[in-house]
Amino acid sequence: MMLNQTMVFLILGMIIPIVVGTFPGNRKLSDLHEQEIKLRLKQLNKPAIKSIYMRPKSNSIRDKTGGNKTYIIHQLWRTKGECPENTIPIRRTTRDDLIRSGSIKNYGRKSPPPTIYHTDGVQTEEVHEHTCVYVDYGQFHGSKSRISIWKPNVLRTREFSLAQTWVVNGDWDTGLNTLESGWQILHALYGDKNPRLFAYWTGDTYQETGCYNLDCPGFVQVSRHISLGAALNAFSTYNGEQYDFLLTIEKDQETGLWWLKFETYLIGYWPSFIVPKLAVSARKIVWGGEIVYYSRGQGTHTLTQMGSGHFAEKGFRKAAYFNSLEYIDTSNYPITPSPQHLEATVTRPECYNLMVGSSQRWGTYFFYGGPGRNPQCP
Repeated sequence: MMLNQTMVFLILGMIIPIVVGTFPGNRKLSDLHEQEIKLRLKQLNKPAIKSIYMRPKSNSIRDKTGGNKTYIIHQLWRTKGECPENTIPIRRTTRDDLIRSGSIKNYGRKSPPPTIYHTDGVQTEEVHEHTCVYVDYGQFHGSKSRISIWKPNVLRTREFSLAQTWVVNGDWDTGLNTLESGWQILHALYGDKNPRLFAYWTGDTYQETGCYNLDCPGFVQVSRHISLGAALNAFSTYNGEQYDFLLTIEKDQETGLWWLKFETYLIGYWPSFIVPKLAVSARKIVWGGEIVYYSRGQGTHTLTQMGSGHFAEKGFRKAAYFNSLEYIDTSNYPITPSPQHLEATVTRPECYNLMVGSSQRWGTYFFYGGPGRNPQCP
């Protein structure tokens, strides 16, 4: 299904509204709050900067292609034009983005675990559900996979549903370092419920460092064709057309930079110094889906869906999938893990599940997802 959406972009070096949308901007706020919003917007909508590395030095990253596809996934803003040479597209942060997020200071960041709120005398807990496969206790220079795109129902503004890759070292107790990318639906951050390409990083278990996309210093974008945080132009439908994209995260052996690649487009890189435990290699590669919801007391499970909103056993054209799974070894050679060598995490199989398989066409793959609350998941 094709998407239709209005977006605003900041082009690096020039503020150019490619398409101007309408936003509700008449909410009454204190003068102090308005000053905080203006200051934060200046920090987020940054002026022009120069990138040191425009291309990987390693030919192994530069020369790989995304395969032959009859339909190429792009982003909605590309229907209105392209950025000039030596500029990049940046999704512009608005006043309403900050208000909707609920936190000016922590806009564009995940909540550190565990997250518990107390409102109206009732305890509210942020709950994460996962259906993932992974390889662990190795030395990895990255990951490749094809990720199907869907538009699951996400019930509330601050809840999200995503499909992504995690490149990981460290642990929760001593400091988790991750590089993450895929697609997500997060109304609190983007203002709508369209699937969007995103990136994230943390150098300290989501405590003080890291952010989505370009919302803090860290990820360095070099592509003028792809915008982090921008909506994808197509998504799969039940028993209908299926859309996916190739996502690669790979370490450049010469520079130590971790490059992010969408199909054949090199988007940019994370410098190793922001994730010091990934300076040499990753210990763990994870592929899968995640949802977040907020539980009040002994309340019911959310109706927020993962993947297509259908369980893995529904199979192709009905369930979401990852295929062509590969991890990249320290020689920067891609290796397909066998299903028997993958470990799995499924937090609530009665709500969301997965099924792993392999074939000549898809390599190692898995279907995943689910509807959330149902008779077996009250």
